Amino acid sequence: MASTKTCFVTVGATASFHDLVKGVLSPSFLKALQSHSYTDLIVQYGVDGKQTFDLAVKAAGSSGIQISGFELEKAGLGKYMRLAKGSGKEAQEGVVISHAGSGSILDALRQQIPIIVVPNATLLDNHQVELAEALAEQEYVVHGRLENLAKALEDAERLRERQKEWPPANSGVHRQAKAVGLRGILDEEMGFLD
Repeated sequence: MASTKTCFVTVGATASFHDLVKGVLSPSFLKALQSHSYTDLIVQYGVDGKQTFDLAVKAAGSSGIQISGFELEKAGLGKYMRLAKGSGKEAQEGVVISHAGSGSILDALRQQIPIIVVPNATLLDNHQVELAEALAEQEYVVHGRLENLAKALEDAERLRERQKEWPPANSGVHRQAKAVGLRGILDEEMGFLD
């Protein structure tokens, strides 16, 4: 059985991000995936992205990469994150490419999967750029840009070698959150102490 290496792409559940779907299915990006030994590309294209996905797959033609996609997964994206992590005997660690939604980013960081964060520039009051820049500056993620996804993939391959553990090691002793709800989750993620 040949080794697999998966690139998992998520655009999130709430906002369209057709440009990211088109970008990861472009011939130049598919060629970049091949050059880094990727075998599989899984795209979560969102609620209104099926037509964009189907047209982009057709335009891509035969790339040597196994391409699949889906709209949404009610059970969450965990199984796709694990595929990108390379869990399994014949699997290499791949990469996650995500819109700059905090939930998707945290999922990948918790599992220590290299992640390329691509902000959706079409959103108003776009906090995604700030989040991507801050996390990239701290070397947790690669801040990807639609116009140069192949370079972001190259950067993610290098990030794999020096990826930091999340949460940061200098955040103190970690505990289980005692508070419930959003406050408890934030306390746990940020490493706040009692």
